[in-house]
Formats: sequence, C-alpha cells, structure tokens
Amino acid sequence: MKDRKIYTDEFKRNAIRLAEERGNVCATARDLGIAQSLIPKWKKKLEQHPDNPFPGNGNPHDQELAKLQRENARLKEEVEILKKAVGIFTNRPQ
Repeated sequence: MKDRKIYTDEFKRNAIRLAEERGNVCATARDLGIAQSLIPKWKKKLEQHPDNPFPGNGNPHDQELAKLQRENARLKEEVEILKKAVGIFTNRPQ
C-alpha cells in the first residue's frame, strides 16, 4: 500500500505560481515530481476559496507553529554551517 504524500500550502501555491509563469503545467508537474492533475485541482481550490484554499487537517495556529518550527530548524542549520566555515577560514596556530 502506498503512503499518501502531503504537500504544504506553501508548496501548492508555489507550484501554481510556477506553472502560471512557465505556461506549462505538464513540465512544471514533472519537474516538481507530482501528478499533472494536481496543479489544476489546487488552482481551482485557490480560486474558489482564496482565504483558505487548503484547510488540511489542522487549524491555523498549527500551521503557523509548523511554519515557525521549519524556519527555526533552517536557521539552526545555517548557524551550524557558518560555525564550520569560521573554523575552516580562521588561522589556527600550528
């Protein structure tokens, strides 16, 4: 049995925007690794319910919390990379 993939609200909006910019839904879907039929479905939902097109299973608080947690994790990774870079580029006594 296949696991169902879950796409974030941000991913869906970006996929729609990218398909509109390119003017080619097929190529965009292929590049993103998603089914070709998803982008038109997402676009239709966005047009019908612009305030909350992709409600999902959570509530808005959970979405905001998840977004902040992802951003926090990304920033922590960046700090670790910068720490390593400083260690590489600083002159250490031999």
